[in-house]
Amino acid sequence: MKKLFCSLFLLAFSTQIFASSILIPMDAESQKNHLKAYGITYWVLTKQQKVQWLLNYRGGSFLLPDGESIRKECQIRGVSFEIVSDSQAQSILEEISSPSQNQEAVVLEKAPKVAVYSPKGNQPWDDAVTMVLTYAEIPYVTVYDEDVLDDKLVLYDWLHLHHEDFTGQYGKFYGAYRAAPWYIEQKKEAEALASRLGYSKVSEEKRAVALKIRKYVIGGGFMFAMCSATDSFDIALSASDDVDICEPMFDGDPSDANYQSRLNFDKTFAFTDFTLERSPLKYEFSSIDMTQRRGNVAKESDYFSLMDFSAKWDPVPTMLCQNHTALVKGFMGQTTAFDRRSVKPTVLVLGENKTNEEARYIHGIKGKGFFTFYGGHDPEDYQHRVGDPKTELELHPTSPGYRLILNNVLFPAAQKKKQKT
Repeated sequence: MKKLFCSLFLLAFSTQIFASSILIPMDAESQKNHLKAYGITYWVLTKQQKVQWLLNYRGGSFLLPDGESIRKECQIRGVSFEIVSDSQAQSILEEISSPSQNQEAVVLEKAPKVAVYSPKGNQPWDDAVTMVLTYAEIPYVTVYDEDVLDDKLVLYDWLHLHHEDFTGQYGKFYGAYRAAPWYIEQKKEAEALASRLGYSKVSEEKRAVALKIRKYVIGGGFMFAMCSATDSFDIALSASDDVDICEPMFDGDPSDANYQSRLNFDKTFAFTDFTLERSPLKYEFSSIDMTQRRGNVAKESDYFSLMDFSAKWDPVPTMLCQNHTALVKGFMGQTTAFDRRSVKPTVLVLGENKTNEEARYIHGIKGKGFFTFYGGHDPEDYQHRVGDPKTELELHPTSPGYRLILNNVLFPAAQKKKQKT
């Protein structure tokens, strides 16, 4: 009996010696909570420990240093993990480094400081990014116009733009909701804020905010935007040469008669040669968005595919496309998808629906910084409407659509020398 006990003790002891790493698998079969796995990775980075992101290996797995506290945290959060010995970890890394494998190990060094540009009164469930950050337990700070104009964005590594309208047209909700109490109240609040910040119009104040964000990205910031924050941001930049694109019900005076010809596409991030929607009654900003030109796309057949990049030569887009499936469910928003013809040739399309000629997920470089635009409102709420109940992410812990958001959150943590694009 004593010999048996000693043998078991030695076996357990030897396991502890050689179990030097934790592998968090991210494939469909092995991981029961993909979204919280990102939170574990972020949490480890906050402890000043490095993580290796294994691109294209089992769905984009993470290799973490071993430790009892990390194991317990995985168990508490319901994240699947595997203990691997030194030799096993080395074998995985050697396999990944082989020229015959479209894989790469990228070192994550530091937990990025995350900011979400959002009105102070908004709840976390008003926006997909704040929902998934909260669910994954990744901390963030909320900033808004005052902070942006006061140059406080330099305090953060990563910025998400909430579903904002940077054109000053109040989301183009005028046609359907101009008599709704919430619309009237939000318009009053926006006008009061603009006045307090020294602007006579909301459109002028939002344009100034957009230009500050542009400066943040050019200086080296990482910006992520979804839904209407994508095209309305670029539209505001295109009209930044004092071009009035707002009708009287939005800013109190007529728009410039020839404003379309005065747009400056050199100042935009992602889009070019688009045509603005002049009608205030139409729930659309411009020809960038494909929502009203998609035809009768059935929910059951609405998907987009992720592009396949070289992990060793193009680690940046490869990081952003990590997933346990190459086919992602489509979802709608005020801005659902981008017309491929309006996407600048210098911008990478990461996800597309070829049948509809739509770009759903795009990425680009601006100055020293990066931006990613993602069409749609909520990856697990196909046709989100005003007043709809919030999405319960506990019901969607393996959501491929939400994984794309979290890829972007970890992106700034990557070792800079690995970013070859």
